[in-house]
Amino acid sequence: MKKTAVTSAHTQRPASKKADPVSNPRQRRQEALADVRRELVLDAARSAFLELGIERASMREIARRAGYTPGAIYSYFPSKEALYGILLGESLERLKQRTHAALNKNASPAEQARTSATAFFMFYKENPRDLDLGFYLFQGMQPRGLTPELNNALNQSLRLSLQPTQAALQQLGMPDRDALKEITALFAHAVGLLLLSHTGRIRMFHQDPRVLFDSYVDEMILRAGRAPARRNEADGQN
Repeated sequence: MKKTAVTSAHTQRPASKKADPVSNPRQRRQEALADVRRELVLDAARSAFLELGIERASMREIARRAGYTPGAIYSYFPSKEALYGILLGESLERLKQRTHAALNKNASPAEQARTSATAFFMFYKENPRDLDLGFYLFQGMQPRGLTPELNNALNQSLRLSLQPTQAALQQLGMPDRDALKEITALFAHAVGLLLLSHTGRIRMFHQDPRVLFDSYVDEMILRAGRAPARRNEADGQN
């Protein structure tokens, strides 16, 4: 019987009953052992997904890599999609922490936009395995194997990592709708450059992906800075 239900991008192991750590050392040992087993399964799932892809990776293969039987890991995770959701959720949480930690509240909105956007790009530049994991979220045009709830939670987590940049553009005077468009374009531009860099295709153009990204961010900030003037001009014509 499958015991674990996945409801968010950051699914946690079901909370065990609290016990006095001094009076119940046996329960502490059991919980520690369960945590170790859980991490072994997650590590095995990560390697299987990266090498085989989600479609080809099976719970049997993940169990083999972890050194357990398939039945044993079902007591921790109900499906390979649940495993993927947890791994991607943890990756997106690290990404969000990176972009938010890059902010300096005393910096100008332009500098906040630049540092948060760069933090997003460099996270995946420095962690290509996280980039690979993220690409598996979409097979073709639709997410496969994920519940709508889990898919929405993962997408929301990704959006939160871009929120500091969007907020900085709005502080520069860009309307909310335009700032959202800019963030969407920024995401597409970053992922495209990361893909070219990760696969080595960027060498075909003799370009540095970081230089190209920085140039795009500079242009984005300029567009945001011109937004109030354009809005005032439009208001004057009405």
